[in-house]
Amino acid sequence: VQLVESGGGLVQPGGSLRLSCAASGFTFSTYGMSWYRQAPGKEREFVARISNVGGSTNYADSVKGRFTISRDNAKNTVYLQMSSLKPEDPAVYYCTANLLGRSYWGQGTQVTVSS
Repeated sequence: VQLVESGGGLVQPGGSLRLSCAASGFTFSTYGMSWYRQAPGKEREFVARISNVGGSTNYADSVKGRFTISRDNAKNTVYLQMSSLKPEDPAVYYCTANLLGRSYWGQGTQVTVSS
């Protein structure tokens, strides 16, 4: 199982970024996928989740209405569209898959919000 995030970077407050997570090594369309984030000195926290075919999504209250999770099962990729980024959003963002009770994580991608 391999999860590779990309798309992080520096953005101004109020700006947007789209993160991608390319998955391999398992049947991607079978499993729900999630995004988490971890800021310095803080615990890793849930951001969003999408069901295996994308029909169901869940968001942390802190990102609801600003972030959108989506997936393309033909490309084995899950996305996180982030808009209206705030100073409290900077973190390393990770995608994760839970396969039969075992969680797999990518290496993360850094998001920085600064003017």
